[in-house]
Amino acid sequence: MSLAQTLAAVHREQWARVLAATVRLTRDLDLAEECVQDAFAQALTSWTGGVPQRPGAWLTTVARNRALDRLRRERVLHQKLPLLVTEPQAPAADEGLDDDRLRLLFTCCHPALSRDAQVALTLRLVCGLSTAEVARAYLVSEPAMAARITRAKRKIATARIPYRVPGPDELPPRVSAVCEVVHLVFTTGHTAPDGPRLVRYDLVDGAVTVARLLRLLLPRDAEVAGLLALLLLVDARRAARVGPDGRLRLLAEQDRTLWDAALVAEGAALLGEALRRAPTRWAVQAAIAAVHAEAPAWEATDWDEITGLYDVLLRLWPSPVVRLNRAVALGLRDGPAAGLAALDPLLDEPALAGYGYLSAARADFLRRLGRRGEAALAYEEALALTANEVERAFLSTRLDAVRG
Repeated sequence: MSLAQTLAAVHREQWARVLAATVRLTRDLDLAEECVQDAFAQALTSWTGGVPQRPGAWLTTVARNRALDRLRRERVLHQKLPLLVTEPQAPAADEGLDDDRLRLLFTCCHPALSRDAQVALTLRLVCGLSTAEVARAYLVSEPAMAARITRAKRKIATARIPYRVPGPDELPPRVSAVCEVVHLVFTTGHTAPDGPRLVRYDLVDGAVTVARLLRLLLPRDAEVAGLLALLLLVDARRAARVGPDGRLRLLAEQDRTLWDAALVAEGAALLGEALRRAPTRWAVQAAIAAVHAEAPAWEATDWDEITGLYDVLLRLWPSPVVRLNRAVALGLRDGPAAGLAALDPLLDEPALAGYGYLSAARADFLRRLGRRGEAALAYEEALALTANEVERAFLSTRLDAVRG
């Protein structure tokens, strides 16, 4: 492995930890980011003779020393108005848990920030994506995303948002927002919005790591248990989602022997615990994933149970995307005509106007019904709404088939 590849791997694994430790010293997000970037740049020249045994510790030391030099040089170390106000750290639910990444995550997900700002900051600071990568994930220009991130940092400064894990009395209203942000990071990585790869493993792995940290912090929280169960059960399929030929494999086509049995077992155990406590949205979604995991083959999938679970999920989370997924499950249970009838009302749903999966689902049911001309139009529409190259290749193959 080349030095550049090694450093890229260290960046994925250590960015959040190094940045969080540096923020704890500087109380200034911009200064901490700059110093951490300098540390990674210095590693390119300093590691030519070999990678340190503990690369994260090396980077943290360099970044913090760079920050101290900056603060001393500006002669404001004892006067500096902190951009992040330190407050006494509340004891974690798990005694001894003291992770800077959790402080950074809860700072990024503070309720004073909009949800878009929360996700953007989490992707940039906790997951280590560049501003350009965050912009691509949101399908906006890089300058627009840079301005959004800058505004969010400024709000943290002006609102004097504390850099800490909330106390027990503050946690309940904050956990839901954090869980949603972690799930959004996971889904952004699970199927990348654009680019040549189906999966952004750095985002997926980052989201799972943060979910595990939340689990350590809140070992008895049903939302956290359900979220981690969902992420593990879905991520268990990663090795089977793309074939050796680089082509997308739908659930019906996946080699289930490639699914990670250990992750499935861990996710199922967490799901059982979450369902015993409270049926959260995450737990119900995890239960749907568990039904797929339990089926030895696609033909053995219990679509009746999955459709019923989507009914429950709609009551907990009445989302247009949930209605879309329920319609697909209905079509797989009762036939393509039933599925198409359930999808048609969603064509007038504004939230799904630019959602390529609605067009792709309609195209598949139309193809199964032998309505090739209509299916081709639906596949063309799905292609126009899809930027991920692996998904585009799959849709193009289906389009060619119905045209042929």
